[in-house]
Amino acid sequence: MRLIPATWQLLFVLWLGCCTLAVSAAEPLGKPYKKHRPAIALIIDDLGNRHDAGKRVVSLPGPVACAFLPYGPYTDFLARQAHAHNKEVLLHLPMQAVEPAPVMLGQGVLTLDMTEQQFRATLDYDIAAVPHLSGLNNHMGSLLTRHPGTMAWLMDAIAQRGDLFFVDSRTTSATVAEQLAVEYGIPNTSRNVFLDNEPNPAAVRAQFRKLVAMARRNGTALGIGHPYPGTLEVLADELRRLEQQGVQLIPVSQLIELQKQGRSSWQASLSR
Repeated sequence: MRLIPATWQLLFVLWLGCCTLAVSAAEPLGKPYKKHRPAIALIIDDLGNRHDAGKRVVSLPGPVACAFLPYGPYTDFLARQAHAHNKEVLLHLPMQAVEPAPVMLGQGVLTLDMTEQQFRATLDYDIAAVPHLSGLNNHMGSLLTRHPGTMAWLMDAIAQRGDLFFVDSRTTSATVAEQLAVEYGIPNTSRNVFLDNEPNPAAVRAQFRKLVAMARRNGTALGIGHPYPGTLEVLADELRRLEQQGVQLIPVSQLIELQKQGRSSWQASLSR
């Protein structure tokens, strides 16, 4: 039997290594979901304007979703980095608030005085600005999200694409965004806890533990934070110890699916 030359052996080993890498890259986001264990999902908003803070978010352990403002100077680069790190990428969609924003919302903001054509054109530009999109959540929007007409335009546009989910950040208790998402058949969920309305580490840690406690009670919970130093410090610490506490961190899309299954079970029990 003729032996394979050493050169061919080396090429064969390298080929096997490339195949292994390709399989690894195709693995799903996060670890496999374990039934009957509480689960949380996390979104970090306002990404794209600062490089170093964005890199810290991308480096957080686990499938922390990254929500990018359109036209941020680092949005395109960091969104690609997040995708490469198996993190879901969201468009953090700027929307008009009731009170004037303390800082300008920037380009791509959706406002109540837009015509439907202007609204849809702006939304299209915003979506095109962020690569590898899995979903959207609102930036500000305490005025816009309470208006069924504009939310219907938004949900109709998302439904026509058919490949995005929607997260209601709930910047107002009067929001109808989640209701309209349900009516248009869009996978959706809403924020349960803001992690860093007070961005000091002690307050963030307390909010994170509130999120975990909510997941223990209800099965799932969604938290939203921002790339503040205190928030990132706490998350880097808490996320590494989450498994030991019997709680799992899952992608937002998986949390939405779990919540949908839970609603279906509840509706089935009512029917019975």
